[in-house]
Amino acid sequence: MSDEYFLKVIQKYSHGSQHKDAVERAKAELDSVIKDWAGSCLISTSISGSFAKGTATTLGSDFDLFVSLDTSDTLKDVYNKLYAKLNSLGYSVKKQNVSLGLVVNGLNVDVIPAKKHAGHTNDHSIYLSKSDSWTLTNVETHINLVKGSGRLNEIRITKIWTKLHKLEFPSLYLELIVIEALKGMPTDHLDLNFQKVLGYLSTTFPNQKVTDPANTNNIISDLLTSSEKMVISQKAKEGYDATNWSSVIW
Repeated sequence: MSDEYFLKVIQKYSHGSQHKDAVERAKAELDSVIKDWAGSCLISTSISGSFAKGTATTLGSDFDLFVSLDTSDTLKDVYNKLYAKLNSLGYSVKKQNVSLGLVVNGLNVDVIPAKKHAGHTNDHSIYLSKSDSWTLTNVETHINLVKGSGRLNEIRITKIWTKLHKLEFPSLYLELIVIEALKGMPTDHLDLNFQKVLGYLSTTFPNQKVTDPANTNNIISDLLTSSEKMVISQKAKEGYDATNWSSVIW
C-alpha cells in the first residue's frame, strides 16, 4: 500500500472542525477554576502537548493545559492542592506522572502545574509523581522542535500505532524517537518512513539514551522501564516483518 493508506488512517483519527472551539470552551472553564485556586500566584495558562504541536489524534487526550505558577509551595504540594481543588468541584481527577487527567465538557484534559524559573525564559519545574521528584523543562522548546521537524504525519502514525496496540509510550519520548529515526530521510513516502521507524524501534530504541532537548539532565528514556521498552520493540518487529499494513495499523 502507498501513502494514500496512511493518509486515510491519519484522517480517520483526526479531530473534526468543531474540536478547536470545544477545546477553547473547556480551557475557559478550567482557566476560571485555576485562577480562583491560584490567585496572584498564577502567571498564565496555555495549551501545550500534542494539540499545540500538531500531532494530536482522537486516541489521545484532547489537550494539555500547562499552568505556570510563581509560588513558594513545593511542586508536590502544588500538584496535590490542585488535585484536591479539582476534586472538590466534582471533577473526576486521575493522578498521572506529570499531570492531572480529567474530563471537561466531554473532553479529556491533562492539566500540568509547573513553577516558573526566574529570568526571561520559559523554563519550568514540573512534579514527577512516579518518582516523587521534579525536573526542569521547557514546553515552548518542545512545541517548536516538533512543529518544525517536518515529521508530523509520521509522529501521528506512530502514535496511532501505539494506541491501537495498547503500548505505553510517553508522547514527547515518542516524538523525539521518530525525529531521530528519520534523520536524513525524505519528508514524503509515509510508508517507507513508518517502516524505518518500526525498524529503529525494534533495534536501536531499547538501549538508546534520550535526553530532554530543553534540559540534558532530564533523561526522557528513563520514563519507561527496560521491560516496557522491550514490549514496544517486539511489537515494532512484528510490524516491520508484516506483509500487509492493514494488520499493523488500521
